Amino acid sequence: MGRGHEGARHSGTDLAWAALGGDPALTEGIAYGGPPGLLPARLPVMSLARSTVAVCAPAAAGLAARRNGGPVPAVRVDDGAVATAFLSERHLRVDGRACSSFAPLSRFWRTADGWVRTHANYPHHRARLLRALDLPETAGGADVEAGLSGRRAEETEETVCAAGGIAVAVRTPEAWRAHPQGTAVAAHPLLALAPLGDAPARPLPPPAGSPMLPAAGLRVLDLTRVIAGPVATRTLALLGADVLRIEAPQLQESQDAHSDTGFGERSTALDLGSAAGRASFEELLSRADVVATGYRPGALDRFGLTPEALAARRPGLVVARISAWGEDGPWGGRRGFDSVVQVATGIAAVEADTGPASADAQESRGGARRNGTPSALPAQALDHGTGYLPAAAVLRALTEQSRTGGSFLATLALARTARWLMHDLADGAEPHPGPGTPGPQPEAPGAGAYDPAHHLRDTDSPLGRLRHALSPVSFDGSPATWATPPGHCGTDAPVWQ
Repeated sequence: MGRGHEGARHSGTDLAWAALGGDPALTEGIAYGGPPGLLPARLPVMSLARSTVAVCAPAAAGLAARRNGGPVPAVRVDDGAVATAFLSERHLRVDGRACSSFAPLSRFWRTADGWVRTHANYPHHRARLLRALDLPETAGGADVEAGLSGRRAEETEETVCAAGGIAVAVRTPEAWRAHPQGTAVAAHPLLALAPLGDAPARPLPPPAGSPMLPAAGLRVLDLTRVIAGPVATRTLALLGADVLRIEAPQLQESQDAHSDTGFGERSTALDLGSAAGRASFEELLSRADVVATGYRPGALDRFGLTPEALAARRPGLVVARISAWGEDGPWGGRRGFDSVVQVATGIAAVEADTGPASADAQESRGGARRNGTPSALPAQALDHGTGYLPAAAVLRALTEQSRTGGSFLATLALARTARWLMHDLADGAEPHPGPGTPGPQPEAPGAGAYDPAHHLRDTDSPLGRLRHALSPVSFDGSPATWATPPGHCGTDAPVWQ
């Protein structure tokens, strides 16, 4: 295998696969390949990326074997495909226009005693940030910089959080381990797949062709937001599922974000606070196989959408619940995104810049940084990696449900994925280059240097001509790309196909 693939596979893939109750033989037979040196960082980002895909692909292959009979299809994991997919939002072009960008107020800021990172990509989060800092809606970066320069980092964190905004103080790994939320995160595994109630085995939809895609005929309700949840449901859509994304009319997703993660899916607008919206949702739920949620814990409870309530109304359901910080601890109910989870957990401190950053790294890190300042991973790897894990959990649960019955709950959190990266994967991983390391070189004569164009495709869509990353989930008989491109957010009918 070379390049530490063997050690990375055992330290990453096997841990996650065991949590899903998978047959070890399925991961032992994975064929690995691709160029070395991708997603360079001080932490083993490529190992994380490779491992999450190497868990998802055999889960898909196992369900394919269940559907079609015969042996489990052979699985391949290519580092070039994985790295390209983990940067999918940056590779996306709509009629030649680049879509990936952090908003001007989403970045690192110097405070009186350290640093904070804010997230203000959504208009309502930007407005709450400015209100918390006593700044007008017209304020810009210079105003925020001046306002934060006299504040303490953790004071800013609490003030903005109390206003419903997002700002997180930069912590060292040691400070995070000592923090009550760090302690709460450490008490949980990377992922959990557990029974959620009794239910009879549900026969999988009969084959409509041969061979059949693993998730063909299965129905998925998607109540998630950027990026982890949509990566999970985008993967299920690739594998044949009918995925219907539920948009809140008052809080719709960014169209650019949906243009990246909405492949194979449809998108409808439902107001769950209205009688009509709830009735439509209940009709959809009555025929659903999977529900994926990605809002902060408790945010959907008032609509009767706790995992237990969903399974009670639809026995045999598989629920995937994804959050930033986990369900317990003092931050259990807080908002969060990949960039600020990196900041809280010590990743930003570990990845602090010591030299010039590439253009891609500058975007992820909130602009070019001065030497020694906090930085970020070369991809939103917590989001993307966490996304492939619930897809794997759902596929494993559907396989088991068809045999033994029951409802299932898969639980994941970005902060737990961060802990996996910082501890389990980093312990014993091969040395990793730091930011600014020269690009990857061929592994051997004829291997060829990394070219992301090999893993991109041009597709016509209602949005225009899209250039997008292909899925890295690959096995014998897997589709090369999605059956349909993304469309406009919230414009599809709330019905199953």
